[in-house]
Formats: sequence, C-alpha cells, structure tokens
Amino acid sequence: MNNNLKNEIDQIPQQGKKKPGGITELISTVFWAGLIIVVVRCLLFAPFNIPSGSMIPSLLIGDYIFVSKYSYGFSKHSFFFSQPDFKGRIWYTPPQRGDVVVFRSTKAPFDYYVKRLIGLPGDTVQVKDGVLYIDDQPVKRRLDGPYTYQESLNESDLTENLYTEYLPRKDGSIVEHKILQSMNSPCGQDLVCEGDINPNYTIPYHVPADHFFAMGDNRDHSADSRFNNPDTSNYLGFVPIENLIGKVQFIFYSYDSKYPVWQFWHWPEEIRWNRLFKSVK
Repeated sequence: MNNNLKNEIDQIPQQGKKKPGGITELISTVFWAGLIIVVVRCLLFAPFNIPSGSMIPSLLIGDYIFVSKYSYGFSKHSFFFSQPDFKGRIWYTPPQRGDVVVFRSTKAPFDYYVKRLIGLPGDTVQVKDGVLYIDDQPVKRRLDGPYTYQESLNESDLTENLYTEYLPRKDGSIVEHKILQSMNSPCGQDLVCEGDINPNYTIPYHVPADHFFAMGDNRDHSADSRFNNPDTSNYLGFVPIENLIGKVQFIFYSYDSKYPVWQFWHWPEEIRWNRLFKSVK
C-alpha cells in the first residue's frame, strides 16, 4: 500500500475524535472570569453611579465613578456579604480631610452615599451663617459668581452661588474645591430645616474617635452629617470608620438625561464627553 495513502487512513479515526474542552472548559472559563471580577470589585475598584445632586458641581447626576477599595484598607463592608465578626479595618490608611468618599449608611445599611470628608476624629465642625468652621476657625472661600443647573429632566433650573473653598489638611496642604450655596433661603431651596437642625446655622459637632463628618458640595441640597438626629428623615450622622467603602478616583462615564430614554437617536449628544476619565478632587 502506498505510504501516503496509509498515513491518510491512519488519520481518519483521529479526525473523528472530539477536541478537549467543551462544557468543562466553558465552566472553567466562567469560574475564573467570575473570580477575577469578585477580586477586583472587593479589593481594587468598584463602580458607582451618581443619582442625586448633593455633590454638584464636583459630581453631576449621571456620572459613573470608580472607587478605589484599597485606599483606606478593608472592613466587613468591603465584600459582597458583610462579615459580622469582622471588626474595624485591616491595612488601614487614614483618610484625609477633603477626600471624596463612598460609604454605607448606618440607618439604611444597603444605601451608599458619596460625600466629602470635612471632619476627622477629634475635630469640631460647625456651620455659622453658611460658613464652615473647623476647630473654631472659618474655612476660607471665594465667591466665583452664580451657577445655574438642572437636577433632572423636566425640572426647572436652579441658581446658586458658586464658591471656591479651601480646606486645610493636617499636613498644612490645602484642598481647593467648588461648593454651591443658596442665594436666598438660610435652609436652602429644597432642604428643609428639621426640628432644631438648620444646616446653615448648626451647633458644634465634636467628631468622635473612629468616625468622620461628611458633607455634600451642594451645601443646601445635601442630607449629610449635619443631620444627626435619628428621628429626622434626613438623618445621616457621623460616618463610622468601618462604613467607609473607598475613595472616589475618577469619572469613567457621564451622561445628561435631556431626552426620554426611548429617543435613542439623542444618546450620543447626551454623553458628557468632557467628563470622561476626569479625576475627582
């Protein structure tokens, strides 16, 4: 028999065999892909979206942000399922005043907030006539002019005063960032005074150990640590150290809902191209 013909006959059974892989390989691929996603989300970065205007102008409704989970170490809330026996934080690095952070609410554990850290453990924080005081010292700010924005589709425009605020850090450096404050009402245009709490005329808040004082940059439209009465609807109070999720790093996507979602031909113009991959300070 011709040697070439014999070689072809010998190869016929081999060609009929199934290649290794199949369902086993698929399961393995899905498992490892899922494991990588879990590790990245628990230990490195997690995405969040901004649903409210409490951090305008730093963060806008429709912004999607990446939060670094490792910035302050890890707590029981760093994982998909909270570990009740896990106390405190491991590999802890203290946050700095002025950091924009994501944290879990103490009143509603499955709610996440994004705010700016204003007060550190041991600080005394107070607001007098709308001006922020830290340890009895007024925080410097500069009036930049009016700022007009629309919180969501079909809502009327809001106009606030835009300020540049200069937050001092423990190391002597300054965090320069923008804030908004109402031009009219001492309680803001839609943030009502509750009980004896007026967000622009507060009592001194003494930040306890292992806690932080957080505020929104949109000062009159933010329910934050100024509301420390658990009986009020805006209650947030001090932020426990273990409730910190991470530090906001940058905006990876942003869109402005100007049109109904079914008008897909407007989608490209709703993307805020100038905010993509913008760092948050």
